[in-house]
Amino acid sequence: MLISTRVRKSPWWHMSKAAGCRAYTTYNHMYHPRSYIKPEDGGLMAEYKFLTEHVSMWDVAVERQIRVKGPDAADFVNKLITRDVHTLLPTMQARYVILCNQYGGVINDPVLLRVADDEFWFSISDSDVLLWAQGVNSSGAFNVDIHEIDVSPVQIQGPKSASLMEKMFGPHVRDIPYYHIIHDTLNGHDVTISRTGFSAEVGFEIYLHDAMLNADDVWPYILEEGEEFNLGVIAPSHIRRLEAGILSYGQDLDIENNPYEVRLGWQVDLSKDDFIGKQALGRIKEEGVQQRLVGLRVGGEPIVWYNEDFYLVKDNDSGDDVGYVTSAFWSPTLESNIALAVMPRSHWRRGTKVKVQLPKDGVVDAEVVRVPFVDPTKERPKTEL
Repeated sequence: MLISTRVRKSPWWHMSKAAGCRAYTTYNHMYHPRSYIKPEDGGLMAEYKFLTEHVSMWDVAVERQIRVKGPDAADFVNKLITRDVHTLLPTMQARYVILCNQYGGVINDPVLLRVADDEFWFSISDSDVLLWAQGVNSSGAFNVDIHEIDVSPVQIQGPKSASLMEKMFGPHVRDIPYYHIIHDTLNGHDVTISRTGFSAEVGFEIYLHDAMLNADDVWPYILEEGEEFNLGVIAPSHIRRLEAGILSYGQDLDIENNPYEVRLGWQVDLSKDDFIGKQALGRIKEEGVQQRLVGLRVGGEPIVWYNEDFYLVKDNDSGDDVGYVTSAFWSPTLESNIALAVMPRSHWRRGTKVKVQLPKDGVVDAEVVRVPFVDPTKERPKTEL
């Protein structure tokens, strides 16, 4: 990949590079680490082991923070999201939410943090929420300030994450409930901590304030404190998130998909007051959708690298193309390849046999199965600490 000034570097960039990052993609107009451990040393499967057996640190500054602040902040946020923020999100808590356009297409699926009564942070996935939100309020109808702020997160994820966090912050971090937040300091710098993550393991996110100034004081400090817990710097584990059925925006869904197609219908509250996309989503729900994201168990050799394309799914009998795979990996837990795939209504039912065209193995057998694939009630990340 060409590294240039056209794409933003994370405040953690040089330190994550020094930690051995060997592959990047772009996400939110930033370089996003996607691999550290070399294939001959275990590759992404070895990174998965750090996450599931020890503790890992991820550079996730690509989760750019869009702040909505002001007297009308709650009402404005309520217009953007598909659930009712007034009942959904008390101060000092966070929620996974979605934003839709007027046609019902999913614009973004961020984590929304309410850091004060009149202040919200959208910790965004891969699309330009800042431009959209500013455009929605271009008339100035809501008394709010909408800007990106210099706050950059790292994720601390894995079964030893609570022990590392306790060492750095104190025993009170073990009392943070799932999807709650606190304000604290780390090595003399202000941070916000949330009990959240992209891993479906026990984990936290540390949002560093004034990150461009303070990152060099924080990253090495975490590494030093983490040595006794076998802390590993890795990329976000798309193997583990796939096992958990966590969606990746731009890969499993985008603005062309409505929530009902991508297993996010539960995010839509059509009983709340007007929000962007409500009319379209009501019509879509009434009419029903003709395609949906489903889970597959897939044959063939272990898939140990990211999809380079959307693999075709074929009808088991006719061989006709009926859908496509959005994400696929080998699951160490299930000892099988697993995948998410967009499929027509005729192929939704669990147990349906299909074929998948893989780049190396050719056509292999597959079967529609339950999503999430592993820990469907998310007992791991909710564990009391």
